[in-house]
Amino acid sequence: MKHTIFGESHGPAIGVTLSGVPAGIELDMDEIAFELSRRAPGKGPLSTARKEADVPEILSGMFEGQTTGTPLCAVIRNTDQHSKDYSKLQYLPRPGHADYTGFLRYDGYNDYRGGGHFSGRLTAPLVFAGAVAKQILAREGIAIGAHIRSIADVEDLPLENAGEPLSRALLRQVAEKPFPVLDDGRGEAMQQAILQAKAEKDSVGGIIECAVLGLPPGVGAPDYGENVEGVFAQHLFAVPAVKGVAFGAGFGMASMRGSECNDPIRIARGNIYTLGNVNGGVNGGITNGMPVVFSVAIRPTPSIAQEQDTIDLEKMENAKLTIEGRHDPCICHRAVPVIEAAAALATCELLGI
Repeated sequence: MKHTIFGESHGPAIGVTLSGVPAGIELDMDEIAFELSRRAPGKGPLSTARKEADVPEILSGMFEGQTTGTPLCAVIRNTDQHSKDYSKLQYLPRPGHADYTGFLRYDGYNDYRGGGHFSGRLTAPLVFAGAVAKQILAREGIAIGAHIRSIADVEDLPLENAGEPLSRALLRQVAEKPFPVLDDGRGEAMQQAILQAKAEKDSVGGIIECAVLGLPPGVGAPDYGENVEGVFAQHLFAVPAVKGVAFGAGFGMASMRGSECNDPIRIARGNIYTLGNVNGGVNGGITNGMPVVFSVAIRPTPSIAQEQDTIDLEKMENAKLTIEGRHDPCICHRAVPVIEAAAALATCELLGI
């Protein structure tokens, strides 16, 4: 199953085409709407004030409520663009954005309004594709869920060893929260950190932790193209603002000893498992049957209201820039379903779906 995302932030619509979708899947449109609502903007002071309904319109690939096996194409209309806020950015690239690199890559013909195709707005059709993938994976007994592991210097509990077993019920419980954390008290502290950054005309980033439950052991390969960590990383790094991916303890392993990193292997009643999951369910690029657990680093939103240094690409001279418009002081809480979507699509690829 392959997907192609199209559209621009301030164009008439954005969308996705999924090819290779199995025929005969009865899609739950309410569940797709739920996933899109988790990512949607315009929900209070923690997010951009841009309001979009994000209602998908399916153009092809479904008939009488079921997938036909032909390309599944859906569009989401853009209804709340303020393009005038970006009129001065044609030649003044915003630091931290893809304005300059996009200008280079497309010889200055890129749509600079709201970031164009590079905008986080394009994660809406990605969530649609991921919601379809999740429903297909559910038929295979696979569930995916994530939470905010940290924002600024405030940390949530880890998904594993969080006081209750890592389960589908726990992942769903977190997904239904307006601010997806395990410990709501720590979530309140995260929100205060976001609001403080916003008051200072700044932004903050964080870490999202995600788990894939139900992947059978033996999936993947040590080589490029089928390596579990490699396939996941390729999908995850295609999400705007992701700047790092780590499995299990990740970079924490650098300060550990081998006796701490090794997950002891045990068997009980014919079931093989490991004590602990420091390696995140993957050894040698192949799943070992434990939950696949990974974390992604989300950079602070680059659109901040402080004056910044840039250049004028038309005059080829140094310039100053103050970004106007509506922007998120932090995107972590809205990015959680996006990371889940990327993980679902990666899982489908690994399973050959």
